[in-house]
Amino acid sequence: MANYTDAVCKLCRREGQKLFLKGERCLSPKCAIERRNYPPGEHGKKATFRRKVSEYGLQLREKQKARRIYGVMERQFRRYFTEATRRKGLTGTVLLTILESRLDNAVYRLGFADSRAQARQLVRHGHFDVNGRKTDIPSYQVSVGDVISVRGSSKESVYFKDRSQIMQSNRVPAWLNLNLAALSGSVLAEPGREDIEIPLNEQLIVEYYSR
Repeated sequence: MANYTDAVCKLCRREGQKLFLKGERCLSPKCAIERRNYPPGEHGKKATFRRKVSEYGLQLREKQKARRIYGVMERQFRRYFTEATRRKGLTGTVLLTILESRLDNAVYRLGFADSRAQARQLVRHGHFDVNGRKTDIPSYQVSVGDVISVRGSSKESVYFKDRSQIMQSNRVPAWLNLNLAALSGSVLAEPGREDIEIPLNEQLIVEYYSR
């Protein structure tokens, strides 16, 4: 599968807001939005003064924003949307629930990583078990009752020892429960729309794919 390899700060600048793709850097003065709050490219500054964005343009930008926040490529994102249309409930909300239920996102939301990209790398490198079994697929869908834990061999690493100190002040969403002593977390419920603190208008995404 293809991966985005360019500077991720360009993605935030293109969307005109912080997507929190680089963890702590996004909260510092080094954040690209703080320094250059205009689209990347030769004509970036001029783009700020262009004519009003069309309805299609708004829908496209919202879809791209969601993809970039969760680190999902277009083909996989479209599959998630198709799956959301088959399930009961509001398609946009179901889509966000599917994205939020990815293993890499759950690892990030539990506080084991500063960003979803870092969480994705940790999962791929085999640092986590799900229900006692090694799981290295970032897109794995966690379910209610699943237990996500740092593998025994990884707990002694410098990274997780240092991370456990940082995690003491972390706030975990209501659909997850963190057991810091065991370096594990459990899924208490499906993430609801109120649990997804992301500036997204999911209805625009539904409209984009319903054209």
